[in-house]
Amino acid sequence: MSNSETYEVYAIRYGTFAERLRRDNFITPPDPHEGGMPIDYFVWAIVNDDRTVVVDTGFDAEEGVQRNRTIERLPREGLEMIGVDAAKVKDVIITHLHYDHAGTLGDFPAARFHIQDSEVTYATGRHMCQPTFGHSYSCDHVVDLVRNVFAGRVAFHDGDGEVAPGITVHHVGGHTMGLQFVCVTTRRGPLVLASDAAHFYENMHAVAPFPIVYNVADMLDGHRRMHDMAGSADHVIPGHDPLVMTYYPAPKSNLNGVVARLDVDPQS
Repeated sequence: MSNSETYEVYAIRYGTFAERLRRDNFITPPDPHEGGMPIDYFVWAIVNDDRTVVVDTGFDAEEGVQRNRTIERLPREGLEMIGVDAAKVKDVIITHLHYDHAGTLGDFPAARFHIQDSEVTYATGRHMCQPTFGHSYSCDHVVDLVRNVFAGRVAFHDGDGEVAPGITVHHVGGHTMGLQFVCVTTRRGPLVLASDAAHFYENMHAVAPFPIVYNVADMLDGHRRMHDMAGSADHVIPGHDPLVMTYYPAPKSNLNGVVARLDVDPQS
């Protein structure tokens, strides 16, 4: 790919929680009937000939056991499937510090970690005294990030910021105080990696917010802002929806259900 500001983008599925219920995914479920609604776990890779940027670092098998989540592969192992060596990645965007987005930092020893000022303030401040907010964080993951701050390996952003040409981060809050989403220039236009600014397509389309939330109004404003920046609903990729693997093709047939290529038009 010759254009240094245009990228291929991949979602890599590394884990799942198949037993999750619909009532767990909405403050007020659009459908009041009980039913299953699995949640998948992803990291994302943004790639062209000049650079590779990884978005989020997932969690490991030990964390999965503690939280009853199924790890199918480590995030670094998923990245290896598309030719990305985690040990050589120079820039990693951490959308927020929840346990499923900021573990395995040690697998990225050459990286600079990009995060919002307000997320670090939140994850190390008084709100973590409340289980309502603190239960989604791992103390060890937060400490790992702080160690990297002291090692000079963290780039702080305050609002909107550029990570590289064609890759920007945007603070929205909502789910957490310092949540950020990522906007990427691709051949099909601007693509938004929502991370947990929207867990599922249905959170956005049904105006039904996810229940783990710091500020509901900011969450709903974030849905609108992502759509405005992306230009269409098809260009916003939610952070945990299994439908991503259905809507977008695998780069190779042996990666079906594991990796989806997002910079191409959806299949349905």
